[in-house]
Amino acid sequence: MFPSSTSGSRNRRARRQAVGDTALVSSRGTRAQAVPTLQVLGGVVSVQFGAGFAGRLFEHVAPGGAVFLRLSIAALILVVLVRPRVRAWNTRQRRGVVALGIALAVMNGAFYEALARLPLGTAVTIEFLGPLVLAASLARRWWDGVWVLAALGGVSLLGVYGDHADGAWDWVGVACALVAAAAWAGYIVAGSNIAATLPSSDGLAGASVVAAVLTAPFGLAAGGDDLLDPTVLALGALAALLSSVIPYSLELRALRVLHKKVFAVLIALDPAVAALAGAVVLGQTLAAGALVAIALVVCAGVGSVLTDRGASARPPGDGGRADGG
Repeated sequence: MFPSSTSGSRNRRARRQAVGDTALVSSRGTRAQAVPTLQVLGGVVSVQFGAGFAGRLFEHVAPGGAVFLRLSIAALILVVLVRPRVRAWNTRQRRGVVALGIALAVMNGAFYEALARLPLGTAVTIEFLGPLVLAASLARRWWDGVWVLAALGGVSLLGVYGDHADGAWDWVGVACALVAAAAWAGYIVAGSNIAATLPSSDGLAGASVVAAVLTAPFGLAAGGDDLLDPTVLALGALAALLSSVIPYSLELRALRVLHKKVFAVLIALDPAVAALAGAVVLGQTLAAGALVAIALVVCAGVGSVLTDRGASARPPGDGGRADGG
């Protein structure tokens, strides 16, 4: 009888120890995910506030000059920090970097033209259709179509309430934002294609150089001597740091341990954070209906991620984040 009692006591202690160990592991796992989550959130805020300061550049220089200046400074910083081994790249890798750079140049150029005509929150919300439609087309399930329709409904609602509280709508800006959306989708595809053969840091640095070279003729023609103005250089450097270098560093660290689905959900907050950055940095006010529209697009993005069973196992690729906005 006594041995049986002792055995039962040991079993109870073993179960309590197992429960305690499980709780400890769970607590450590939660804390381990908290830091990278904050890093990604910091990257989201940095990107959108960087776009806000880029909007301040338009007071001094045309959008073409602003995008060239930002991409050039970002490329210079990334090359110095990363030091990509260009000579070791094979032909396929070089072509992949060029494709990534072309997408980056088109995406940022079109986005800045949209930003010159639309509030930041509106431009980013329309641009967000690119990766959302791409994700739905790759998944090919009926509920992914529902999320795309919800996002399109949000963008349509933006059209009803306009880009400002006065109801104005700039169709050229909308067209530029849609081009940026398509380029963002292309950027994701190009980044995913080279992710398996080239480190993400090398690919991003190389693509930034390609994008800077491609935008140079337009940027120099549009900016001219204004690009050498100290205020313009300071704002350009700030936009480059906030839109490229800082979020890239934060997100690269976070992705080492953060669940991919959590990362994708946090990135889906871009339109909402963009609206906040537009209000704080640029003093842009949006009508209540426009804010509801942005919230609808954010919910569509989050819903698309949460209903994607493969999101947690699939890496976002080099192009998961469009550093233009």
